[in-house]
Amino acid sequence: MPSSSSTGRRAVLAALLVLPALTFIQWSQTTAAQEAPVEIPPPATDLADTGTTAKAVFAGGCFWGVQGVFQHVTGVTRAVSGYSGGAAETATYEQTGSGSTGHAETVEVTYDPSVVSYGKLLQIYFSVAHNPTQLNYQGPDHGTQYRSTIFPLSDEQADIARAYIAQLDETGLFEGPIVTTIEPFKAFYPAEQYHQDFLTLNPTWPYIAFHDLPKIAALKALFPDAYRDDPVLVGTL
Repeated sequence: MPSSSSTGRRAVLAALLVLPALTFIQWSQTTAAQEAPVEIPPPATDLADTGTTAKAVFAGGCFWGVQGVFQHVTGVTRAVSGYSGGAAETATYEQTGSGSTGHAETVEVTYDPSVVSYGKLLQIYFSVAHNPTQLNYQGPDHGTQYRSTIFPLSDEQADIARAYIAQLDETGLFEGPIVTTIEPFKAFYPAEQYHQDFLTLNPTWPYIAFHDLPKIAALKALFPDAYRDDPVLVGTL
């Protein structure tokens, strides 16, 4: 098990050790409910990508689950966990975990626009990959490094994302306003190797079982046409 600077993830393990079984089950169900998927409409407008490959960069809490979700999306050819928002010299797990680097735990998604659109990726991101109403936290993980953020790679991506946020707020489907920010993209820095494919490699780890595997189940249930059983894995960077 890799070491973690995340107090939220440490708290999950601590709870396993000290809480009675029933109490822990009740606590985990409450936490899971905070990140429950929301069935939402697709964007009213979408990006007209051309070519066979494009990229999108999303932050939505712990990158293990976000990466895991997009690895199961048909048309995604690569999803890498990493850091965006800060400087190159602070793009490490330990430093990002301090919440003082400007980085967010981020996933760079490479996809085939002829198979899956940017709009569909946004729909999955807002619906099942994370809860976009939680400001600077996701479930048990707290800090700006867990913020909900889109790093657009073009003006067109930024425009589509802004319009979709406004559209979703108007639906009233979420329990509160969407707090997702749209931040200028500077760079993406891949995370350490032990973070890559973490969900697939550690399906019985308590944090994954309680917080991330339900996201995969929700993806399959809400987006059956976009779901694939076999994830596209990073392997060795």
